[in-house]
Order: sequence, then structure tokens, then C-alpha cells
Amino acid sequence: MKETYSVFRKYPTIFQAKELEDLLNQNNISTQLTDNIAPVDASFSGSTLLNEYEIKIQFEDFKKAELILENEAENLIDQVDSNHYLFDFTDDELYDILLKADEWSEFDYKLAQKILTTRGKSIDKDLLKALKNKRIEILAKPEGNQKPWIISGYILAILGGFLGIIIGYSLWSSKKSLPNGQVVFSYSEQDRAHGKIIFYTGVIILPFYIFFKIINLI
Repeated sequence: MKETYSVFRKYPTIFQAKELEDLLNQNNISTQLTDNIAPVDASFSGSTLLNEYEIKIQFEDFKKAELILENEAENLIDQVDSNHYLFDFTDDELYDILLKADEWSEFDYKLAQKILTTRGKSIDKDLLKALKNKRIEILAKPEGNQKPWIISGYILAILGGFLGIIIGYSLWSSKKSLPNGQVVFSYSEQDRAHGKIIFYTGVIILPFYIFFKIINLI
């Protein structure tokens, strides 16, 4: 049976990614280190991928890996310098870290909890679970309006452009990994339907376009 790996963490440098890979490997968790240089469709939503290196693990290892990182962070919390930048964060900014844990290190996530607790805020497992579920719900939503790309895709596909095929395929099949390891389609059902039509339109028209180009050259 083929093993399926999902994105567990993303890092901007190979050094950070290798550190996590070594830690997980030491705890008998199989990993894959990949370079996720942005594909063509990465710019569809108007955003750019800052994280270039991904650590992938098997879905069933996610909870074990999370626990390993939590324990590592807990060991470092008591040694934190009082000048750490998170101590200057407002309560709202710290709560934002708890919500967007996937954008922060496990250490920052744990430290934010500790700081809020020392400020008299109640941080319990139910709250953290609710925030994680809310974050998953937000990230699982399809990317925003893709109308400019859909229009461009149709035009390029009809004109016999190979780029139209790429745009169509990306809209139709592009997926994204959520922090819990779940993989979902990046775009809405409607946009994906357009992508499928664009893709097959391009596939059908491109050979004719190439044929007539060759005829004109003879």
C-alpha cells in the first residue's frame, strides 16, 4: 500500500526544515523534505508563498509529531528571556497567535499561552480546540474570486495557447494542505468546473493550432 504524506510544517529556510526533520526522525517518524517553489497557480489568489520548504509526514503521525513539538517547546519556555518580543504583544495579538498557530513556531504558540495566563486570561483546552477548529474552517474555504484567471484561461485556450491549458488544469485540480493534514481543493466547485472546461478546450484546440502553424510554414 502506498504511503501518503501530508504537509506538517513549512519553513522559509532549509536549516529550520532540517532541524524539524532530524527531531522527528529521532522519534521514529518518517518524513519527506520538499521544496515547494510556487507553481503557476500560486498567484491566482494574489498571494505569494513565503515558505519554501515543507516537512511532510504520514497523516496518522500528526498527533504524535504535535506532541513532540509541544514537549520541546515546554522544555524551553522556562528558559525564555524576559526581553522576548512576545512580551510586548497586546492580548489581542497573543490571541491571534493562538488562532493562527500554523503561522508561528510551537515555542511562540506555547509562550503566548503562558503570557496570557500570567495576565489573568483563562486559556484551557476547550478554547485552544475551538480556535484550531475555527482556523481549519477559515483555511478550508476556497480561494477568492478567480474571474480574471477564468476569463484569461478561456481566451488563451480558444486561441490555442498552452498557458490556457495550464491555467485550466490549475483551477480544476489545485489542492492545499490544512494544518491538521487534511487536503482540500483550492478553488470553489464553480471555479473548478470552469477550469475543467478551459483545460479540455485547450487540449482540443491546441493540436489544430499547431497543425495550422506547421501548414503555414510549409
